[in-house]
Amino acid sequence: MSTHSSATTPAAEVSYVYAVGRAGTPLDGAAGRTAGLDGGRLRTVNSDGLVAWVSSVPRDTFSSEGMQAQLEDLERLEAIARTHHAVVEAAYACTTVLPMRLATVYLDDARVATMLQERHREFGELLGRLEGHVELGVKVYADPRETGRPDAEAPTDTLVPTSPGRAYLQQRRAARRSHQDAHRAAGSLAAAVPDRVAALATARVVHRPQQAELAAAAGENIANEAYLVPATGVAGFRNALCALADDVPGVRIEITGPWAPYSFATPPATAARTEDPR
Repeated sequence: MSTHSSATTPAAEVSYVYAVGRAGTPLDGAAGRTAGLDGGRLRTVNSDGLVAWVSSVPRDTFSSEGMQAQLEDLERLEAIARTHHAVVEAAYACTTVLPMRLATVYLDDARVATMLQERHREFGELLGRLEGHVELGVKVYADPRETGRPDAEAPTDTLVPTSPGRAYLQQRRAARRSHQDAHRAAGSLAAAVPDRVAALATARVVHRPQQAELAAAAGENIANEAYLVPATGVAGFRNALCALADDVPGVRIEITGPWAPYSFATPPATAARTEDPR
């Protein structure tokens, strides 16, 4: 028999789902210690041995049109993402959870309970797979400025006078060579990463490289991957990669995490749906 929280979602609001875990864990009593979007109170919705962390959000704001407007407002989108991430991390600190995708909303708590019931077997299998694991990110960057041949400089023959036009062309050629060298070296290093950690990770997901304006680090993001790693093996994973780029000028590797396993929480074929609350 399915049960859900007694909280009633007003018609002007819908239920935003952050994460799903097993009932009977610390999740049941910890929701009240964390705030949801716009400071909203978190609550739990239970169904068939699963529990979801939920808060109420404005129905209009999270309709298809409302969400599109928020996606176009980078400041607002960042605020939503930060809060969503903070709630998921708070849940993950209690126990293994499945992070829901950003802006996963349902008409009310009863719909959330139905979703948990319908996906009980799938979620249970995923939780079993993820228990005891964390997500680590691996990003490879190409940065020509670190090749030892600055973009603004080019080798010149001190015995032969160089015209301003010729010097400019030399500088452009040097910059192009620096970029090509760094890009090629970064690609080779990125290709070596999966084999290097094959015995240390349970699964791997390849994400699209981040665009320059979204990448936190300098340089061009060549590879952006996520690995599912046993929590006890984080140090070994880092050690396997930390010195990989030390002797490769113009290439930098960044390891992030450990995080809740966002990249592994939902199988691609049955992605968590975002229900239009209209």
